[in-house]
Amino acid sequence: MSQTIPAVSTQPSRRADLRVLWHLLFHRVRGETHAQRLESFYGGQATDYDSFRERMLHGRQELISRIDFPRDGVWLDIGAGTGTNLSFAGQNSKNLRSIQLVDLAPSLLSVADRRIRDLGCENATTQLADATTFSLPPESVDVITLSYSLTMIPDWFQTLALAEAMLKPGGMIAVVDFYVSRKHAAKNQRQHGWLRRAFWSHWFAADNVFLSSDHLAMLHRRFMADRYEERLGKVPYMPLLRAPYYLFLGRKPTS
Repeated sequence: MSQTIPAVSTQPSRRADLRVLWHLLFHRVRGETHAQRLESFYGGQATDYDSFRERMLHGRQELISRIDFPRDGVWLDIGAGTGTNLSFAGQNSKNLRSIQLVDLAPSLLSVADRRIRDLGCENATTQLADATTFSLPPESVDVITLSYSLTMIPDWFQTLALAEAMLKPGGMIAVVDFYVSRKHAAKNQRQHGWLRRAFWSHWFAADNVFLSSDHLAMLHRRFMADRYEERLGKVPYMPLLRAPYYLFLGRKPTS
């Protein structure tokens, strides 16, 4: 069962929402590097991050609930942000030998550090690192998660290559994120019209979130899918809009 984190409110607050919306609409993202741009974007909204995005980032808790965390295993959360996935894992996280929460935004990881202390997760640590270069020994990780982080990693294919190398044979990768379909979607996959593809790609790109039609293709190519769903999710304060997102749970082939 998830525990409450006193340091960060996850309940909707009009004042907190206004702060986040002001930051999203009027704060100019600055920086010469990806790390600087991330911190510029998140620095002014880190403490309000969870309360607002809980209604935007759909499927995170469901994704974590579907993972069979092995006892004494290793879990790597890439783009961990404020460590919300740790709360979603609840007691399952206590049975793990090691949990590594990796992110490139110090302001978000400072919230994650408080969460770790409040939850009493002595097996969890944060790592300020670039997901395209951070790695653990080959075939040493049991579970890798990316929740709404793949779209924020410019060199995302390098991140997936590293993830594949770190995973043990049969290890699980679990991803939830926004996306758009290809112009001609693969069989048994959703086909988005040109307007939906164009609208959401441009809408998210304004915040340096880059939707791709290739993420799913690469996940299916590198990993054996256990579960895969494409959905539409509500957007706060925009009742008529539904943003496309997916859940993917797959395993590294054993041979």
